[in-house]
Amino acid sequence: MTGRRALEAPPRASAVLESAPPGGPRHRAGRERGVLHAVGVGLSAGLLVLVLGLAVVTILLPLVVGGRPLTVLTQSMEPGLPPGTLIIVRPEPVSEIRLGDVLTYQIVSGKPGVVSHRVVEKTFATDGSTTFRTKGDNNDLVDEEPVREVQIVGVLWYSVPLLGWVNTAVNGEARSVIVPIAAAALFTYAAWALVSTVLTRRRSRA
Repeated sequence: MTGRRALEAPPRASAVLESAPPGGPRHRAGRERGVLHAVGVGLSAGLLVLVLGLAVVTILLPLVVGGRPLTVLTQSMEPGLPPGTLIIVRPEPVSEIRLGDVLTYQIVSGKPGVVSHRVVEKTFATDGSTTFRTKGDNNDLVDEEPVREVQIVGVLWYSVPLLGWVNTAVNGEARSVIVPIAAAALFTYAAWALVSTVLTRRRSRA
């Protein structure tokens, strides 16, 4: 009896798939992009908060109390209020103005020019009016003319170093150009930061 030879099919070649190790170049590149993006979003958010904070300090708060932002231009109030300092002046009843307050007053009643000096003397006249003598912290002599009630603009509320130069630029002839551009840039930046954050979260979830 003739024996049968068993026919065996040759073994099939199997494809071996190897995944890239977790620490491979692509993984590292993706992780670095994620870190850089997170840092960028953090810096953007911090800058936005800073800008909004400055807007509150220099615009919103003075507006609420009827105050007025002014820029120190001379050295008469150094070292506390050097040139370039932004000062916020708010109205104050004459009876509440004390010795030591920094008083802002019109050099000539009804004229725009003002001075901010410290009160060193308060005098009550027989007719019921009150006058003040002022002096710059960096000056040797008391101001020559007493300040009358009609000249008073207000007293110093708070100050922000160096920001006065920005206030001067914005309130100058370039105000009509600077303000709209700054506002548009701020809102565009805020929108970009918000959209970027939302897209990043969606990619992370995916």
